[in-house]
Amino acid sequence: MSIAMPAPDQSVIDRKDSIVAALRQIVPGEGVISSAAEMLPYESDGLTAYRQPPMVVVLPDTTEQVSRVLRYCHDNGIKVVPRGSGTSLSGGALPLADAVLLGLGKFKRIREIDFDNRVVVTEPGVTNLAISQAVDHAGFYYAPDPSSQIACSIGGNIAENSGGVHCLKYGMTTNNVLGCEIVLIDGEVLRIGGKAPECAGYDIMGIITGSEGLLGVVTEVTVRILRKPETARALMIGFADVEAAGACVARVIGDGIIPGGMEMMDKPAIHAAEAFVHAGYPLDVEALLIIELDGPGVEVDELIRRVEAIALGCGSTTCRISTSEQERLLFWAGRKAAFPAVGRISPDYLCMDGTIPRGQLPLVLRRMQEMSAKYDLRVANVFHAGDGNLHPLILYDANQPGEIERAEAFGADILKLCVEVGGVLTGEHGVGIEKRDLMPAMFSDIDLAQQQRLKCAFDTRGLLNPGKVFPTLHRCAELGRMHVHGGKLPFPDIPRF
Repeated sequence: MSIAMPAPDQSVIDRKDSIVAALRQIVPGEGVISSAAEMLPYESDGLTAYRQPPMVVVLPDTTEQVSRVLRYCHDNGIKVVPRGSGTSLSGGALPLADAVLLGLGKFKRIREIDFDNRVVVTEPGVTNLAISQAVDHAGFYYAPDPSSQIACSIGGNIAENSGGVHCLKYGMTTNNVLGCEIVLIDGEVLRIGGKAPECAGYDIMGIITGSEGLLGVVTEVTVRILRKPETARALMIGFADVEAAGACVARVIGDGIIPGGMEMMDKPAIHAAEAFVHAGYPLDVEALLIIELDGPGVEVDELIRRVEAIALGCGSTTCRISTSEQERLLFWAGRKAAFPAVGRISPDYLCMDGTIPRGQLPLVLRRMQEMSAKYDLRVANVFHAGDGNLHPLILYDANQPGEIERAEAFGADILKLCVEVGGVLTGEHGVGIEKRDLMPAMFSDIDLAQQQRLKCAFDTRGLLNPGKVFPTLHRCAELGRMHVHGGKLPFPDIPRF
């Protein structure tokens, strides 16, 4: 199979040599990569099933260079695909054959740490974890912590509105970013927000966060940092079936308790993580909850007592409470290593990302098991149970004929189920190309056209990251006069490997 992408513009490809020469005038030295062999690392992001070599890669290291590159591409009708660390699991940074791949990997400086205002001003190529490490000595940290935080960049976090295990209590990226510098496709540089908690006017930051590189290129970010809680302890609770664990999640939230983090793993994920990390996970349970409670010590003690009682009432079979910071981190180490751990038990896997109302968790888990039998493919479940963000890992072998097609169909059915029960297609991985053609399951044609009108306000020529998010592309002029449908742009196939 293959995935449809915008038709390559042969006239642009034919001008590659002159485009490369012009880009080298803007970004001298080793900032432009044009040979096929050197561009291989950029042919896919974390969704490695789909690959496409870019026409050329450019690696600027200043906002001025980004501005000049984008202005040149705008003036010459050249598409641009922004890329951070390349950890996207939805194909958001998949290159195009006739596009410039704009890498932000050189933007790796923290520009300012302001403890008085509790903010850090950073460049987009800085990794998520590096921000917390930079302020750790003063007792601060950056709350959003996706599992890939050791590698993913803060700019990519903004593009996908990443979350992590602590987003239940402390929010997603959108709740922790106060401002940014963004370069539009015509080279104009905008500064949005700043160090203040709130800004007047339209919530442009809310539009940029989660926009998947379709509106502009972020070159500076101001993030909120938090004081580390006085006390943080975690409970590791085992259950004889996944539905009981799901019921426990709903009961904890329903009882008015908001944990710092609440994660769930089923038996295949438990066994894979334990073999990989040796965190002490019980291997005789069908589901495992890791629930972290933080705050003043006396409050944490009381919440632990309440959560333990709720879990027992839901039929928990084991409960272990961390007694030291080292043990708490070990509990989390297994969960955060679950994705690479599952990679040890299957040649390939698809990591899905959908979100459901918490009360629907038992139903959805049961339906996924039925789908697993239907498609004859194993599934390991690892997810942010507290906010209903599911990450089913569908295990398959790409070398076996038909397995990847079954895996994709299985994944599509999971995401459709999420929408069916009142949820959404993505929680933090973004739409990219993976969920693009499922968007009509959640949005009407009118909804999608209205979203594209917003893109047109930033990118009238449709040059930024085309082929992502929207299943049908409309030209901006068509959107201005259409009610529902407009002219479609061709989507030829990009091979999948």
